[in-house]
Amino acid sequence: MTTAVEKMQSALDAIERHNARVNAVISLADPNDLIKLAEAADQVPTEQRGALHGEPIAIKDLANAAGFETSMGSPIFKNNLVKTDDIMVARMRAAGAIIIGKTNTPEFGLGSHTFNPVHGATGNAYDATRSAGGSSGGAAVALATGDDALCRWVGHDGQPAQSCGMEQRLWYAPHLGVGALRTSWR
Repeated sequence: MTTAVEKMQSALDAIERHNARVNAVISLADPNDLIKLAEAADQVPTEQRGALHGEPIAIKDLANAAGFETSMGSPIFKNNLVKTDDIMVARMRAAGAIIIGKTNTPEFGLGSHTFNPVHGATGNAYDATRSAGGSSGGAAVALATGDDALCRWVGHDGQPAQSCGMEQRLWYAPHLGVGALRTSWR
């Protein structure tokens, strides 16, 4: 069985190896703090563990995650450190996820290439001179380079995954009438 510490160290190692080249993860919690959270997760009895227990997860920079900046790639929201989670992030934490940071996105998530004036461009996982697609390019590249076991992907056509040479293996797309209605846009 893989421990939360092993998963976290693997994610941190991948970020260290790849992120300077691809710019997928735009903010990252202190690695020592993340390891401590993973150690604590490993101490939770098996019968009390949620579906995402101990999984290191980065959140697309369109959603609020407490303790992280949510810029939405826009200068008007630069340095916007949020104190509360959006309901989707809160539910992931409640299921045991360890939120490690944020992934890059086009400004306001609009566009088919992951570039914005706050965090710059995200390069393709296999050729950083090529597009990572958008609007979940940061998440797709983090997943493709092994930075993140799971990334919050919201989209409708799989374009970032296809740009990174991946099948749509992991896809979270809420549907009308299913899931929470509270968003960070209000």
